[in-house]
Amino acid sequence: MPCKTKKPLEGKLIGNITHYFPKVKVAVVKLKASVKIGDSIRVMGGENTNFTQIINSMEIDHKKIKRAKKGDEIGLKLNKKVREGYKIYKI
Repeated sequence: MPCKTKKPLEGKLIGNITHYFPKVKVAVVKLKASVKIGDSIRVMGGENTNFTQIINSMEIDHKKIKRAKKGDEIGLKLNKKVREGYKIYKI
């Protein structure tokens, strides 16, 4: 009998990208779960975007924060280009 509690390969969905600022490589993320500096995340979207990174920088209203909760909209510094609608998972 297969185990139904197995964690999905991509991790737990924590948010969706609603906007991206390419010059500063910052995505606006609407959170569905809490995150903090140091968490490992996976960004997935489109045909070729699937990368992992550690959260090093987050902001709300241009103020640096160490943690954010469900429902927050944060600015998240990312290592690669992303697009609106991409999903972010905690791994």
